Amino acid sequence: MKVALITGITGQDGSYLAELLLEKGYIVHGVKRRASSFNTQRIDHIYQDLHEDHVNFKLHYGDLTDSTNIIRIIQEVQPDEIYNLGAMSHVKVSFDSPEYVANVDGIGTLRILEAVRILGLEKKTRIYQASTSELYGGLAENKNEKGLYDEHSPFYPRSPYGVAKIYGFWITKNYREAYGMFATNGILFNHESPRRGETFVTRKITMATAAIALGQQDCLYLGNLDAQRDWGHAKDYVEAMWRILQQDKPEDYVIAMGETTYVRDFVRMAFGELGIEIEFRGKGVDEKGYVKSCNNLEFQIEIGKQVIAVDPQYFRPTEVDLLIGDPTKSKRQLGWTPQYDLAGLVSEMVSSDVERVKREIMLQQNGFRA
Repeated sequence: MKVALITGITGQDGSYLAELLLEKGYIVHGVKRRASSFNTQRIDHIYQDLHEDHVNFKLHYGDLTDSTNIIRIIQEVQPDEIYNLGAMSHVKVSFDSPEYVANVDGIGTLRILEAVRILGLEKKTRIYQASTSELYGGLAENKNEKGLYDEHSPFYPRSPYGVAKIYGFWITKNYREAYGMFATNGILFNHESPRRGETFVTRKITMATAAIALGQQDCLYLGNLDAQRDWGHAKDYVEAMWRILQQDKPEDYVIAMGETTYVRDFVRMAFGELGIEIEFRGKGVDEKGYVKSCNNLEFQIEIGKQVIAVDPQYFRPTEVDLLIGDPTKSKRQLGWTPQYDLAGLVSEMVSSDVERVKREIMLQQNGFRA
């Protein structure tokens, strides 16, 4: 049986990847940070599904800022594959904590590579490094002839997060060339799901859509509505991660849908799932969204009600206005075919958050705190 080690296993991608690898017969080890409260809700069901037999799934306390800890875990696990998904991944927050994001996302990658080298596992252990579309910075002149970002597009990161990740990208490539390691980068464009963190814009939108429709929230405040992103489903993207490590030789791949959508249109799609049509008026910081119509009797929402507003506090100091990736290489060489489109993704996220809000309302009605 293959043994995999996943950093960031309690995150969106880590939880989906753990499920995928367990289904494929792997023994899965995960690294989670020690905290005073549990943060395992995304993977708790794995323990439940395994019942009393946990031999194929084990968690380790660890931190990408602690070299000796990383070395100890890798030595103990002796993994065939390492998926480094652990990161401080919120772009806006990275401006507030630039040193921390550099330590975790940049040097943290080096610590994993060095641990594998020091332990003499260069020929045994394959490494996947989670890179990001934020490497490109959204510059128009960096796109290929199709108007997309691919594996050859120049990088120009526009945030401390992107800068830290560019170090992770190049140090992975350097160790591949210097030590003959099977070390790869997956340059993943935005990927979402019902497990997405609540501070990320897509999940923030679907949560607010459900809460507004069910009378639990008045208005959703967002930043740059003109930003465009290439959104896919995290389930599809973790499948690509696995395929990258099954290749005959280590290479870097762009994983994307090849389509881009305005944040404004994601909002329209989310409300549209509930039969609510949103009309936007105004420009820039004065732009607002209003309920134009509602054809779903389950959601009695006032026509003309303002439900969207722009709050400048959510703007980044340096904005990335447009990201769109070229998945040609990943589809050709990996045989990767996404199973979800954007409409299916939005539908799943909204449905999940509607059920979540309904549960919270029921708990409150029964005298319990959600």
